[in-house]
Amino acid sequence: MERAQTQRQDVPRSGTYTVDTEASAVRFRTRAVFGLFPVRGTFTLARGSVVVAEPAEASTVDAVIRADSFDSGLGRRDDHVRSGDYLDAARHPEIVFRGTGLRRTGGGGVLHGRLTVRGAGAPVDVEITEVVAEGRWLTARGTATVDRYAFGVTKARGMTGRRLQIDLAIRASR
Repeated sequence: MERAQTQRQDVPRSGTYTVDTEASAVRFRTRAVFGLFPVRGTFTLARGSVVVAEPAEASTVDAVIRADSFDSGLGRRDDHVRSGDYLDAARHPEIVFRGTGLRRTGGGGVLHGRLTVRGAGAPVDVEITEVVAEGRWLTARGTATVDRYAFGVTKARGMTGRRLQIDLAIRASR
């Protein structure tokens, strides 16, 4: 018996894709103790959607991250980051990204958007490094740099890294 093959393409079909939160990942990297030690960890996506438009530059992305999901593997630090000193997850349970404009580049694209943390919003660009469409599935990878000071998260200047490098792996279906 012959198996049907799924066509793979670089440009997904237009439409609305729902993010599969279990198959997607948000990872971060930063530095601590005056830049001496690396800190790596994850956040959990609560929900999200990708609207692929015609033209692609009009596409949008909505993603919601659970603020209480910050996980660096060190419980005491994680609890502190979730506290009012940093994310204030009890009062601001969601970190929201709204991408509203795609600019194509040679090897991918840049998704311009707005990130809201602790009720404060600031522009954040996501460099799209890979997009693969297979059947009803869309897989995308990207990176972003987030300056925590832009959101009023300024506790422990120097001790805690100012910028976080974010690595995204998103899987969504139509």
